[in-house]
Amino acid sequence: MSKACDIKDINLADEGQARILWADRDMPVLARIRERFAEERPLEGVRIGACMHVTTETANLMRTLVASGAEVALCASNPLSTQDDTAASLVRDYGVSVYAIAGEDGETYERHIAEIVATNPQIIMDDGADLDTALHTKFTDKLADVIGGTEETTTGVVRLMAMAAEGALRYPVFNINDANTKHCFDNHYGTGQSTLDGIVRATNRLLCGRTMVVSGFGYCGSGLAQRARGMGMDVIVCEVDPLKALEAHMEGYRVMKAADAARFADVWVTVTGDCNVIDAPAFEAMKDGAIICNSGHFDSEINMKWLREHAVKVEELKPLVEEYTLPDGRTVTVLAEGRLVNLACAEGHPASVMDMSFANQALAAEYLFKHADELENKVYDVPAAIDDDVARVKLETLGIEIDTLTEEQIAYMNSWNF
Repeated sequence: MSKACDIKDINLADEGQARILWADRDMPVLARIRERFAEERPLEGVRIGACMHVTTETANLMRTLVASGAEVALCASNPLSTQDDTAASLVRDYGVSVYAIAGEDGETYERHIAEIVATNPQIIMDDGADLDTALHTKFTDKLADVIGGTEETTTGVVRLMAMAAEGALRYPVFNINDANTKHCFDNHYGTGQSTLDGIVRATNRLLCGRTMVVSGFGYCGSGLAQRARGMGMDVIVCEVDPLKALEAHMEGYRVMKAADAARFADVWVTVTGDCNVIDAPAFEAMKDGAIICNSGHFDSEINMKWLREHAVKVEELKPLVEEYTLPDGRTVTVLAEGRLVNLACAEGHPASVMDMSFANQALAAEYLFKHADELENKVYDVPAAIDDDVARVKLETLGIEIDTLTEEQIAYMNSWNF
């Protein structure tokens, strides 16, 4: 190993490479970008610091960045999402400096972020804004080197938008999360499938005939509710946004307050990005034997502090499955310690949707480097041309052709006096 790293075991690299290449088969858009990057080398010598889930799909993004000529360092954006074999292969086979170990404690997690900062990154790729936050609080002396960044997830975008509103953001950031080819597919279809995958792998429970409560009815929550209903589950939605609540009602879901929904929940999933979504009133009314988990980015959505303080017994039934016994004898089963259940208990989103998300990441990084002098310190949407190009290429790789407007149709659409 010539690259600096902190990983579990380099001897896992063979298995990791096989899995990376398997995911690559379902990521043709990113593969096309990687082929072009290898020829043009648009990011030659640029230092990229990434804080992302260390999965096979992320590995193919890292390979693409390496092909562009960039020097890449990667740490985990969640202590439970790292695939150790993938990390090993990235170091051995693709020259990426990786600092990530599955199950790492909080101190190690913070140290790994510091390792990325120590590489003096010029472009930041973040998933949850932990790296951005560290640079703006603990390592402000490193900000001068940063050209800009990209952000993958809703939670991170919310953080960055707040920073920009306060005038605290010190470099431009592209909002990958809200690219149409990201949130319409990754959030809706990816989260829907991968969350159920994580629940089933962790519990091996039959889903049909049971009741699922979904907190949050955005792109992630609506996709999850749709998939759960398709598995034969009765779905209840909890929302604070009246429009989203009305939409859920119109889709045929029951909508109610969390404390009321708690009486029915066999399985409860939070996908809001907020804190204490499942809180004391819900725990106090919760059905005995309920399984609760989170598919939002941070482990703040379930009030685990309340649960730990009030439980009279905590038992690990199997890895990442813990049963909490309350004073009245009711039990609550928590998956993945309240962290991302789809990544901790399964493998995260399928490669075919991450293909589009990470294509946006790669192209946004290229655009950022080329146009850095034109950008202000704020959060930008992904340029529409990039978003459209990703969709177009995805269709091509699927063998799908669509019509184009004629000159007459274009003129008609742009006229008021035709």
